[in-house]
Amino acid sequence: METVPLQEAHLRVLAEDIAADRDLPPFHRSVRDGFAVRAADLPGTLRIIGEVAAGAVFEGTVGRGEAVEIMTGAPRPDGADCVVMVEHCTVSGQNVTTDKSLTPGTHIAPRGCEALQGAPLLPAGTRIEYPAIALLASTGHPTVLVYRKPRIAILATGNEIVEVDQTPLAHQIRNSNAQSLAAQVSRAGGEPVILPIAPDTLEATRALIEQGLEADMLLLSGGVSAGKYDFVEPAFAELGAEFFFDRVKIQPGQPLVFGRARDKFFFGLPGNPASTMVTFEIFARAAIELLSGATDAPLHLTLAKLTQPFRHKTGLTRFLPATVRCTEVTPVVWQGSGDVPSLCRGNAYLVADSETPEYATGDLIPVLLK
Repeated sequence: METVPLQEAHLRVLAEDIAADRDLPPFHRSVRDGFAVRAADLPGTLRIIGEVAAGAVFEGTVGRGEAVEIMTGAPRPDGADCVVMVEHCTVSGQNVTTDKSLTPGTHIAPRGCEALQGAPLLPAGTRIEYPAIALLASTGHPTVLVYRKPRIAILATGNEIVEVDQTPLAHQIRNSNAQSLAAQVSRAGGEPVILPIAPDTLEATRALIEQGLEADMLLLSGGVSAGKYDFVEPAFAELGAEFFFDRVKIQPGQPLVFGRARDKFFFGLPGNPASTMVTFEIFARAAIELLSGATDAPLHLTLAKLTQPFRHKTGLTRFLPATVRCTEVTPVVWQGSGDVPSLCRGNAYLVADSETPEYATGDLIPVLLK
C-alpha cells in the first residue's frame, strides 16, 4: 500500500474505508433559488427581510409573514421551513407574492440527508472514479491510502517479431502486442513492464520467463499453440509450473494458457492481435484488477440491438469487432484475428452465443465494451 496525493488517485483502488467527517450536507441546504418562507404563510404576500447566498448565513429569524431571498446551496434561515422557487414569485419593492402552497421541507435538503457523521461512504477495494474523487475532496482527504499497482511483465515471443522502431523484413512484423497489452494493463490498474522479445528457442524463452516471474504477474503473447516452434509451455514445464487450463472455447483466442510458477500467476495469450486483446479483456484484466486491490472485477457487458442479421458457426462463443451507437450494435467487417485496422473501427465486441447460429435484425445480443 502507499499514500498518494488526491490528484493522483484517479482509477487507483482504495486501501482504507472512508467515512463522513461531518453530516452531509452539514446544514439544511436550499436546492433552489427563491425565497425561504414558512409553509403556513402560503399562498400570500410576504415582506422581504433580507437575503442569503451560498457561503453566507442569515443571522436573523424568519417570522410570520416574512421571507428571505435565498440562493441554491445557501443554508436555510432559522424560522423558515421551505423554499418557494423564484419562478413562482412576483417581487414588488420589499414584498414578494406567490400563489403556491408548499409543505414543510419543500426544496430543502435536510442536514445529514446524504450521510451522517461517521457513516461509511467508500469501502476499501473501491476503484476511485471521478465521483469518488469529489467525495474524497469533500471529506477532507488531500492524500489517499491506495493499494500498490502490481507490476505486470509482458513478454512477446517469436522470431517473426521485431521492435517497433525497426524496419521489418517482408516476413516480419513489429511488436504491436506488447504495446497494446501495456495499454490494457495500465487501464486495468497495473504497471506494465515490457521485456525483450523472446526468440524461438527453449533456452531464451525460459530465461525471459524467469525474468518475467520476478514481477507480480506475467503475460506472454504467442508461442502457446502446438506448433514446432512454440516453446512457452515446455519452458514453463521445466520451471515446474502448474497449468490450470490451456484452451478455451472462444474465438478469437482458443489457445489460452493460465497457470502458476514460482508462486506467480501467468497467462499465455495467443499471438494474433485480436486474440491477445480479447483474451486479456476476458481473463487477464480481472486478475490484474484483483491484484490491484479491487474486490470485484466484472466484465463490462451490456445488451444492444443488432442493426442487421448476423450468422456464425456454432461451437464457440465469438467475440467479434462491432460498433455500438446508443442502444444499437453493428458488426464490423474483419479479416480474422490479425486484422488490427478492423479492431480500430469498432468500439466493442459483440458476443455471439456458441449455440445460437443466427440473429435477426433487432435481436438483442450481448456486447463487451472496450
